[in-house]
Amino acid sequence: MATITAIEKQKRRPRLDIELDGGLAFSVRLDLAAERHLAAGQTLTAAARREIEAEDGRREAMAAALRLIASAPRSEKDLRQRLRRRDLPPAAVDAAVARLRELGYLNDAAYASFFVEARQASTPRSRRALAFELARQGVDRETSQAAVAALSDEEAAYAAAQRRLQALRGLDREAFKRRLGAFLTSRGFGYGVARATIDRCLAELSEADAAT
Repeated sequence: MATITAIEKQKRRPRLDIELDGGLAFSVRLDLAAERHLAAGQTLTAAARREIEAEDGRREAMAAALRLIASAPRSEKDLRQRLRRRDLPPAAVDAAVARLRELGYLNDAAYASFFVEARQASTPRSRRALAFELARQGVDRETSQAAVAALSDEEAAYAAAQRRLQALRGLDREAFKRRLGAFLTSRGFGYGVARATIDRCLAELSEADAAT
């Protein structure tokens, strides 16, 4: 049994420092302290302190998780890693992730679909490259493959090439093929797709030049 001898508000955070028997023991969220009616002179058993600290950890983890997913869509692995870097209790992190998954706020399939759509709108890549990126973020193979299944590497390669044509105009044919080929392979497209895309772009440029 220990006695709360002092409670002091932290300067920059909505938390209270709790002193037990004259020494700093732990800190707690303001809302939780109010709910438990913590006050100087109150006695706490070791079990009560452990329960308060565990609940505090759960609330901190949930609050941090909500802020993270509000700022950007995230995979479950990414969210877990970010929460762990905040030195939150592992059990609290597990509880927050499980609750968010239960509520539908954390869904790797939805995240994978969002990720693929955003990637293809800004920097088109091959299905293989996208699946690899998703795997690095902890999305399982089946979910990753489902997210990229409807994509066409040929159309993605063409869309990517269109973003490079302005920079490549004026190059001789061989330099054009070399530079565009290197660009497309860096986006994960295979040799066959890259070659077909280069030929398509060269043909269209020739037609445009002939029309002017």
